[in-house]
Amino acid sequence: MSRTLFIADLHLCQQEPAITAGFLRFLQRETQDADALYILGDLFEAWIGDDDPNPLHQQIAAALQALPLPVYFIHGNRDFLLGKRYASASGMQLLPEEQVLNLYGRSVLIMHGDTLCTDDEGYQRFRRKVHQRWLQRLFLALPLRLRQRIALRMRDSSKDANQHKAVEIMDVNPQAVMETMARHQVQWLIHGHTHRPAVHTLTVNGQPAERLVLGAWHSEGSMIEVTPQHLSLIHFPF
Repeated sequence: MSRTLFIADLHLCQQEPAITAGFLRFLQRETQDADALYILGDLFEAWIGDDDPNPLHQQIAAALQALPLPVYFIHGNRDFLLGKRYASASGMQLLPEEQVLNLYGRSVLIMHGDTLCTDDEGYQRFRRKVHQRWLQRLFLALPLRLRQRIALRMRDSSKDANQHKAVEIMDVNPQAVMETMARHQVQWLIHGHTHRPAVHTLTVNGQPAERLVLGAWHSEGSMIEVTPQHLSLIHFPF
């Protein structure tokens, strides 16, 4: 059976070995008969450079490299610094932040999803700043230990800021969704980031449309399966 798989928001880290184990089992069980695997960002909880010798990163790279299918990666807000060196070691192909796929006769837009959260103006200002190439090059040139301290401080600041934000602000803006899908002329959108797994029905360009949102891997796995017949959001235990 023809099937393409999508996942996002695993937030892999050494402090959550159960999630890592669940992901490795997912790779063994679900990918053997799939056409491709797309990872839509935040595969890792944090990324401070491809030169980080974290053994977890090496373990995941080896597991991805061994897969019998192509693997594609879109950067998330946690791992936007993941570079060509690690992608090559993992056998992953890096994609732009918005990519339209032709899947079994459907045009499907895929993205991480953070750019759709336009009501969170503070985050969008931060995102524009850290996506400046010169600032990224400067950060990656710093000693590894200093990068680790900076990343930890930024993560703590982000968690503190999110605690004081209304839940609605951190979700996607409906108008941004409509405009993005209309711009790409698609009726299907798959993304992650919000940690609110759901299938939303809407109308785009006067036609029925769907927005499928992946869940985060906090207590169970989440994937979207696309076949010639359907697009399905699927949850499964680790």
